Amino acid sequence: MKDHQEERLRAIRAAADHVQSRTDIRPRIGLILGSGLGVLGNDIPGADAIDYGDVPGFPVSTVEGHAGRLVLGMLGGDGPEGDGGVARPVVIMQGRFHYYEGYTMEEVVFPVRVMKLLGVETLLVTNAAGGVNTGFAPGDLMVITDHIKFFTDSPLRGPNIGEFGPRFNDMSTAYTPELRELAIDVARRVGVPLREGVYAHMAGPSFETPAEINMLRTLGADAVGMSTVPEVITAAHAGMRVLGISAISNMAAGILDQPLNHEEVMEAGRMVQDTFVKLIKAIVEEL
Repeated sequence: MKDHQEERLRAIRAAADHVQSRTDIRPRIGLILGSGLGVLGNDIPGADAIDYGDVPGFPVSTVEGHAGRLVLGMLGGDGPEGDGGVARPVVIMQGRFHYYEGYTMEEVVFPVRVMKLLGVETLLVTNAAGGVNTGFAPGDLMVITDHIKFFTDSPLRGPNIGEFGPRFNDMSTAYTPELRELAIDVARRVGVPLREGVYAHMAGPSFETPAEINMLRTLGADAVGMSTVPEVITAAHAGMRVLGISAISNMAAGILDQPLNHEEVMEAGRMVQDTFVKLIKAIVEEL
């Protein structure tokens, strides 16, 4: 067990060292971009881009709509579509890893721990999610207030890596309240409607059944997806501040009389791209 712990820590350090050797950027903010939302990583002039396959120990994204690269640069300020705010050093994941792809939870959250060693203090995590709350509509953006985790292992299962955090970590404020308030204030200022709600994590890759959606609604979920929660648990364990935002890509099973598919998720991501980029840039400039 101890040998495995030390081996994982060496792998994380090797990945962080490789990334640092490829850029002069020293990021303090990390962003994980979900399905159809990776366009933000294309909007940073002079950024350094590193394919996941070039980073030792990194998995490779297999899902359509996930470019599979790290982008390091200065986000916000006077760049394209900037409004004159302060640019911040960031590392962006254009695409993430999912448990349903066959990766272990350790592999899914590997990049979050690499970000921690790179100096990231604040993590902005985004996703495309199904709307469980019947008052939502495709194209809505939702700031995550909390989450519900179902049926999958914790990314912290196994020997604890004490360099990142304690064996038993608190999750009562995993989504940093001050960042939620900041996001709501910024959204109001830039004219972007922003809902609030609870995100439920399911293992996938099958979309949920109507009965499962009824269960989630009864338990208090507003949106559902197959990502985000493992990364948030890992970030909270490492003492990082977290802001989560979901793009509602479709209404979940049983709400509308139509089948679900990934193309719908991708199209919804494209539909909210401009609004999403505007909001995230404005938030980053305020951090």
